[in-house]
Amino acid sequence: MLQLIGFDGDDTLWHSEGYYRAANEEFARIVGRYVDLGDGRVHERMLATEQRNLALFGYGAKGMALSMVETAITLTDHRISAVDIHQLIELGKHVLQHPVELLPGIRQAVEAVAKNYPVVLITKGDLFHQEKKVAQSGLADLFGRIEIVSEKNAATYQRVLGEFDLQPAQFAMVGNSLRSDIEPVVRLGGWGVHMPYHVTWAHELENGLSDHDPHVLAVDAPGAIAAAIAQLALRAA
Repeated sequence: MLQLIGFDGDDTLWHSEGYYRAANEEFARIVGRYVDLGDGRVHERMLATEQRNLALFGYGAKGMALSMVETAITLTDHRISAVDIHQLIELGKHVLQHPVELLPGIRQAVEAVAKNYPVVLITKGDLFHQEKKVAQSGLADLFGRIEIVSEKNAATYQRVLGEFDLQPAQFAMVGNSLRSDIEPVVRLGGWGVHMPYHVTWAHELENGLSDHDPHVLAVDAPGAIAAAIAQLALRAA
């Protein structure tokens, strides 16, 4: 039976991706002063740079800003001005300083799940930024444990479950990313509640799950999470 429920942070508890999207649009506008946006494949080049740099910079606004600078220098053949590079750095700072806005109804959803199960927060990204968002969210009191990790993969979930002395089949994860929140848990034998966010980073769209995996339920709003967990608990039993 289910013994522990995990929640993702960004775009599951609070809004996040929209700020990155806005920064990327401004990035394209700045680079567009130097190159033809129709021919430059700016967003594709930016995504490729970010993915290549993940192993060095990790996830988050700092890595995004550095990748913006690198991509801009490459796309413009080193013609981009110091003034515009400074603007790119400011875009990263702006994302780091954005307010924490909870998804409507998410606190009530976590509280409903917490009535029946211990709940943990497992979120990835820059340590300082994630700590700040957790503190500002006002949700920290709901979680028995908060894990801020550099990557969400099978090894990460196995470590967390091992520290709780639980098997994967006793764990369900709630999140917006099939790649990071759901697939690694399901591959281990656990369960997932997928709550898609209205925009998702292209990197997080890549996954190998089937559309009708019995270990996964999809919901369209926080108010449906508790019922989905109850249904997965019946399947797990």
